[in-house]
Amino acid sequence: MIDHISIETEAGSFDAIASGPEDGRPVLLLHGFPEAAIEWEHQVAVLGVNGFRAVAPDQRGYSPGVRPEQASEYTVTHLVGDVVAMADALGWGTFDLVGHDWGGAVAWWTAIEHPERVRTLTVFSTPHPGALKTALKTDEDQAMRSQYMLDWRERSTEKRMLDNNAHALKQMFEWRVRPSHVEEYVQRLSEPGALTAALNWYRAGRPHGAADKVSVKTMYVWSTEDVAFGSVAAFETEKWCTGPYRFEMVEDVSHWIPEEIPEAASSLILENLN
Repeated sequence: MIDHISIETEAGSFDAIASGPEDGRPVLLLHGFPEAAIEWEHQVAVLGVNGFRAVAPDQRGYSPGVRPEQASEYTVTHLVGDVVAMADALGWGTFDLVGHDWGGAVAWWTAIEHPERVRTLTVFSTPHPGALKTALKTDEDQAMRSQYMLDWRERSTEKRMLDNNAHALKQMFEWRVRPSHVEEYVQRLSEPGALTAALNWYRAGRPHGAADKVSVKTMYVWSTEDVAFGSVAAFETEKWCTGPYRFEMVEDVSHWIPEEIPEAASSLILENLN
């Protein structure tokens, strides 16, 4: 049901998983840290069965064919550029966009900068960047939650995450993600240069300029047990959406929504698409 494909762009070749008819309505799904395209295995399969053309790439740094060494090559501008380049390579004029964690941040920025390309937006966990900025200024709890983003810029982070059979890396998933996926993530990020490339997303610095409001149809899904993003940023996100907006709060679920409750996540995506 799921194919493994390559997406050729000027930046290099992105590995991806895909499902559904080639002429189906296109959906691009963006994974987070420290994951990969297989985060979306369930959703890609379900979308394919429902007639959509679903593609989930291993993003910049996660695909060996697009793994520049310099942190400056991992800015939001580069990451959004990759989304547009992949859509162009796939022959998609417009597409539905889904993201989680860092992939959610890239999805927000893509919808902000290229609203003419994004038909609908579905984001799990990550609030609108403007909402997060507000929360970081006004909410001490969010500032504490986000401290890791600064800590991970330290050059000792790779060793710390991979020491003791990658204990710290595995612990991040809070035993909410199936072990086979965790093992694959660890194996991939243990390859030379792979974890540094993934961490370069944090080291590249903040985006230039302030985030505008999003005009496309949007669904934002936040879980009450999310360790990274608190309720202030979650509730603030609505103020940054000018188009049709739906907020879904999921009780007793961790940050890893697409993998912890894959069936429910797939249903929510389909509802927003329809």
